[in-house]
Amino acid sequence: MKKPASRIFAVLVALIIGCVFFFLLTFAGDKGRGPLEDLAVSLQTGIARFERNVMGKNGNKSRSAALKWFDPYRKDPNLLRHPDTLLLGAYDNHTTESYESIVALEDTLGIQLPIISFYTAWGSHKEQLFPALRIQTIYDLGSIPLLTWEPWLDDFDPDIFPVENAENKNEEGLKAIATGKYDAYIDKWAQDAKKSGIPIMLRWGHEMNDPYRYPWGPQNNAPEDFIAAWKHVVDRFRDLGIDNVQWMWSPHPAYPPFDIYYPGDDYVDWIGISTLNYGTVAPWSQWWTFEEIVDKFYVAVAPYEKPMMATELGSLEIGGDRATWFRDGLGPIHQRFPLMKAVIFFHSSDDNTTTYKSLDWSFRTDKEVTNALRETFDSWKND
Repeated sequence: MKKPASRIFAVLVALIIGCVFFFLLTFAGDKGRGPLEDLAVSLQTGIARFERNVMGKNGNKSRSAALKWFDPYRKDPNLLRHPDTLLLGAYDNHTTESYESIVALEDTLGIQLPIISFYTAWGSHKEQLFPALRIQTIYDLGSIPLLTWEPWLDDFDPDIFPVENAENKNEEGLKAIATGKYDAYIDKWAQDAKKSGIPIMLRWGHEMNDPYRYPWGPQNNAPEDFIAAWKHVVDRFRDLGIDNVQWMWSPHPAYPPFDIYYPGDDYVDWIGISTLNYGTVAPWSQWWTFEEIVDKFYVAVAPYEKPMMATELGSLEIGGDRATWFRDGLGPIHQRFPLMKAVIFFHSSDDNTTTYKSLDWSFRTDKEVTNALRETFDSWKND
């Protein structure tokens, strides 16, 4: 009877504290909101860990046990910067509430993934604060987070973060970041990251050289402003003594030159590359192999001698054989691209960021793809 009683007690405690803080936040007003939100996030994180411990999440425990080999990388930043094995990870668009979809993918592939990826934007809204609960949950599962931190500037409170061009906050937005206009946000985020104590791979301002996708691209900013903003953000973290963050510079491989956006060896820990094959889904796309996507970019950035990561690896079905795409791309990766030290599967079933219709990159139910990946993982054991 003790176990059911403990579960009931855990649920009641969570409900009571949640209700108390809901009313406190409701009536505190804007001036008291920040400190109360901080306390609420801390308690929420603690409650989540308490629930997992008391309620006996055996699946989580077995997963973290299976990833015990990864613990040295989580504890040693230098080892994480120079892994002696290829690290695997995934992004899944169903992980906002739980990571069951990641576990289901792992079960299908017969592996555990040491890196779990997700995305968050800049701004003043609650969901744009430091994601403490998600970070803690990923760490408790035995993995580390890869967080793509996107400097959208539209959602900041204008009373706290006033800018000259209110009509288009993203125009020369990187220059505004570099000159300190958003330091209060950066510092708070950095302090929360430090408080977590969890190793975080931070992919900031990705695809900054793409003039079509994101507002921090060249349509609104000069390359030198990106470099200045990057260095400013990194320096703010360093000035606050944050040593649990590794910085990933991640240009789009289709838009050279890349060196004009490179912040310098002292400011970059990893180099990321999006490796998405859109096939023939749109008039502007065609079937590209993994090697065709990566090769020229790899040659251009290899002189920096930084570990590389395929930050978004995936292929659509239309236009070719995607099981072969995965097999041919990943099979020889150790020999063909020795600086590639991590691969993150882009397992989104609802991607509406590029085309007018939603795209499905997921492959868990595609037996040909999952079998190809299992065979590839087995082949690596002989490398």
